[in-house]
Amino acid sequence: MKLAIVHVLAALVALARTAPESHSFDYATHLGNLSPYFKAPVPSGVKETLPDDCTVDQVMLMHRHGARYPLASELVYITQLVEKLGNASAAIQKAKLPDNLAFLKGGYASTLGHDDLTAPGRMELFQHGVDFRLKYPHLQVDSILAGLQDRVVESSQWFALGYFGRSWTSLNATMFSTIAEDGVTPSWITPMDTCADWDYNYGNNATIEWGSIYLPPIAKRLNKLLPGVSLTTDNAHGALYACAYDLAALGTSPWCSAFTKSELLDFEYELDLLMDGAFGYNLPGDMGPVLGGLFVKKLAERFTNATGDAQPVYLEFGHDTTIDMALTALGLAKDTPALSATGPAKRRRKFRTAHQVPFAAQMLWEKFSCTASFEGPQVRLVLNDSPFPLATCTHMDRRYGSCALDDFVAAHAGSVEHSWGDARWNATCGGV
Repeated sequence: MKLAIVHVLAALVALARTAPESHSFDYATHLGNLSPYFKAPVPSGVKETLPDDCTVDQVMLMHRHGARYPLASELVYITQLVEKLGNASAAIQKAKLPDNLAFLKGGYASTLGHDDLTAPGRMELFQHGVDFRLKYPHLQVDSILAGLQDRVVESSQWFALGYFGRSWTSLNATMFSTIAEDGVTPSWITPMDTCADWDYNYGNNATIEWGSIYLPPIAKRLNKLLPGVSLTTDNAHGALYACAYDLAALGTSPWCSAFTKSELLDFEYELDLLMDGAFGYNLPGDMGPVLGGLFVKKLAERFTNATGDAQPVYLEFGHDTTIDMALTALGLAKDTPALSATGPAKRRRKFRTAHQVPFAAQMLWEKFSCTASFEGPQVRLVLNDSPFPLATCTHMDRRYGSCALDDFVAAHAGSVEHSWGDARWNATCGGV
C-alpha cells in the first residue's frame, strides 16, 4: 500500500512539471542550507533599524562556517554523475540538446574537494568580520570561540582577519579558543554529539522518502533529453548537488539552469526536511528543544549576567545545526502541521533553511536599552541581517520584533532552567 501511494505521489509531482523555465526567480536563494549567504527577507511591518535613542549594549553572535565543498557522502553523487556522463559521451555528442543542456557537449568534469571551505566561503567570513567591526564600533571584542572542526576554525580566523586586520596575527594566541566537537564535551554548539539517543537518520530517512517521490520524474525528464545516457535517480540527485556546490565553490554552475523551478524547489524542500528532521521540530519527543535549550540557556545567562562576568561581545562559530536547534528551542519558524516527508512542499512554510542557515549564516542577538522608546533592557534577534520576530515572547513589540529581557527569560524558562546532564536531558538522550 505504501509503495502504491509513493507511485501516485510521484505521478502528481511529474504532472506539476513543465519544460525548464527561464530562471526569473533567484535559484541561489532556494538551495536550502547550501545557499550562498544572502540577506534574509524582512518580515512585513517590522522595522530594521532601532530607534535613535536606543543603544546596543551587548551582542552574542553564533556564526555558521562559510561556503564549503560537499561532504564526502554528497560528493560521491557528483563523481558518479561525472562518470556516467563520461561513459555516455558518444551518445551525448549525437543528441540534439536544448540550450540549457548544451554544456554537456563539451563534457562536464568536477574538481570539487570535500568538507573544506571554498574561496567564496573565505570571502564571506572576511566580509562579515569587516561588517561587524563597522556595525558595533563602540563594543570591544576580547575573545573568539570556535567549534573544533577545521572549516569552523578556519571560518573564525577569516572573520577575525576582517575584524582585526593584521593585528590578529599577534592577538590570536591569547584571544582565540576552541570547544571540542565530540561525544564527551558538553557544548551548546554541537549538543547532539553528547546525546546518545540522537540520530542523524531522523532527518536523513525523511530525505530518502521524499527523494523517492520527487527524483524519479526528474531522471525521467532528463533521460528523454539525453537518449542513451540512462541517468539514475542518484545521478539526478548528483546534478542537483552539482548545482549547489559548483555555486558554493565557483560562484556559478551550468547545472542550475538544467532544472525547472519546481524541481529546484523540491530539492530545497529535501534540504529543509533533513534539517527539520535531524535538528529541528521533527526530532522525536522533546529532543529538539532539549538540545537547542543549551544555547538558549547560555544566551540568557550572558544577557542577565547570571555569572557576574558577562562580556559585551561574544563571537562564536559553529554550524547550521546550532542555529536550527536554537530556533527549535525558542519555538520559532515552527510549522503546524509539521513538515511531511511525503509532501507537499508547501511554498509558505516557516521552516526555511535558505533563510535561516545559508552558508555563513549569522544568528546575532542584541541586548539594547533606550532613553525613552523602551523601559529596561530589551532583546532582539537579527538573523542574516534581518530582524526575526521573537513571537514566542508574551509581549513582543510588533514594530521591532523585540521583547523585554525579563519577558524573554520568562517565556523560555524551560530552557533557562535546563542543563546538560539533568533529569530532562537524561530522559531525552538516554543518560543514566
